[in-house]
Amino acid sequence: MMVLNSLATALLLQTAPPSEVAKLYEIADAPQADRIMADIQTLVDFGTRHTLSETESDTQGIGAARRWIAAEFEEISRDCGGCLEVRVISGVVEGERRIPEATEIVSVLAFQRGKLDPNRMVIMSGDIDSRVSDVMDATSESPGANDNASGMAGVIEAARVLTQYEFPGTIVYAGLSGEEQGLFGGEIVAAVATEEGWNIKAVLNNDMIGNIAGIDGVIANNTIRVFSEGTRADETPEAARYRRFRGGEVDSPARNLARYIDDMAEAYLPNLDAEMIYRLDRFGRGGHQTPFSNAGFPAVRIMETHEHYDRQHQDLRNEEGRHYGDTIAYVDGAFAARATALNALTMAGIAGAPPFPTDVELGGAVQPSAVLTWKDGGEGRKARRNLAGYRVYWRRTTAPQWTNSRFVGKVNEWTFRNLVVDNYFFGVSAVAKDGSETPVVFPGPPGRFEPLGLPRDEER
Repeated sequence: MMVLNSLATALLLQTAPPSEVAKLYEIADAPQADRIMADIQTLVDFGTRHTLSETESDTQGIGAARRWIAAEFEEISRDCGGCLEVRVISGVVEGERRIPEATEIVSVLAFQRGKLDPNRMVIMSGDIDSRVSDVMDATSESPGANDNASGMAGVIEAARVLTQYEFPGTIVYAGLSGEEQGLFGGEIVAAVATEEGWNIKAVLNNDMIGNIAGIDGVIANNTIRVFSEGTRADETPEAARYRRFRGGEVDSPARNLARYIDDMAEAYLPNLDAEMIYRLDRFGRGGHQTPFSNAGFPAVRIMETHEHYDRQHQDLRNEEGRHYGDTIAYVDGAFAARATALNALTMAGIAGAPPFPTDVELGGAVQPSAVLTWKDGGEGRKARRNLAGYRVYWRRTTAPQWTNSRFVGKVNEWTFRNLVVDNYFFGVSAVAKDGSETPVVFPGPPGRFEPLGLPRDEER
């Protein structure tokens, strides 16, 4: 057991921040099912949102859909006194199996800039496009109510909720295009983020958050899946060697982001259980978290637990009494609202936290105690104005979640007395004065919340 100096412990307890953030309870209750369902209906009414569909019409096709999304963001911005910057990011794709002719892939993003650390970002994304059985069919009716008008509507609703607050870090609400044709919208935005040096700490990709009745016969409105990869996609040979000898196979930034989301559900959404899935995505399938992960940004997929494959990627029809097609009749608004609340809580928690600790390292080989060190993150002292201090974490190597922690104050080193480094995993988070906290950062390259190919914030 770790032995602590009693006087130091008493001083820390006097200055420790709250263990819960009061405004997160408000945020958890704020998303409204009726507004989400209304937005899903609007998206459905565009007929099809196929990537190759109509772009000139004001009422049909993906062009009308993305202009409506931009208009919704602008209206939300007016309601909050201009707090959103709406930006269109696009690129032309051609010569691909699913996009043979030159096609502009257009995504719509809204930035709610942070007051202390504006380049530190957390992103919630949903997909604009839809499809039917033939992935190249750009004209047939393709409502895409659950896949993925539900995710897009969740993004818009989260913007309505969170723009009523101010945060130290930036929140980005993203409508991404081209998902069904090959994840091109996310790929284009991730490339722009890399080129412009966005400090992305989390990407929450919401793809199908409205269905509660699975093809497996299970009906459940109280569970949601969070997919995360264990080993980071941008791992270098040097980082792989570090991981082999020091650990980190299940402690990528995406995995610790997933643990954070699970903790948020446990603390603030007692009627929603976040089920961590140890995969980048469903077996052999993909989503828009993947291009961000490929670029080195922590990214997870949030979605319903029980899918119904008759209601995905299907022509609208009824055969032998069985319905096929992704229509709004099979979307549960209350569940979509809870899923949206989970996203809003996570973004508020991360955006409300101080800068993430950087250069986290672990020592203590052949010693009786493990030693964890780190540096203050953020670009300048202003970014750390809300920093209360740091919290250190530890768990057994076989434990799926962080089991032990303690607040240690404004220090950059902590010794875990009488904890042998071989037997535990360790990490550290930054905690704000109001109790908002970052996800846990695992030591070394495996756990860094920055792309391995980019310099750290303080080196830019």
